[in-house]
Amino acid sequence: SVENIHEIKGHWVLVNVIPKTECNEFCQQAIHKTKQLRLMMNKDLTRVRRLVLVQPDVDKATAQLWWKDDLRLLRAKLELSILEKLKGIRNDEIPEGMLFLMDPLGNLMMQYEPDFDPYKVKSDLRKLLKISQLG
Repeated sequence: SVENIHEIKGHWVLVNVIPKTECNEFCQQAIHKTKQLRLMMNKDLTRVRRLVLVQPDVDKATAQLWWKDDLRLLRAKLELSILEKLKGIRNDEIPEGMLFLMDPLGNLMMQYEPDFDPYKVKSDLRKLLKISQLG
C-alpha cells in the first residue's frame, strides 16, 4: 500500500510472484528460501527486504497459510500491468516459485527459476551489494 511503500524504498528486494490464486509446493518453497536467504546475508541483512506479490482475488485466510506467520514478509496485491511487464521481461508466463531481484531504484536486476539455489542468489546479491552505492 501507499502507507507501506517506504518499507522497500532504498532497499534491495527479493520478489516472489504468485501468478495464480494458489501457491503450490514450488511457490511455498521459494518463499521459505527467500526467508533463509535474507538471514544468510548477515551484516547486509538490513539492506534486503522480501516481498510477495499475490493475485487480488486470493482469499486472505488462504494466503495466511502460505507464509505461516512470517512477520517480516511484505505482501502486496499483484496489479495486472505489473504481471504483464514481468511476462514481457521473461517472454513467457511466470512460473510458480519464480524469484526476481529488484534494486533500490525499482529496477529488476536478476531473475531466478523456481528451483533456484539460495546460495547462488546469495553470491549474486553479495556482489551487487558490494558494488552498490545505494541501499
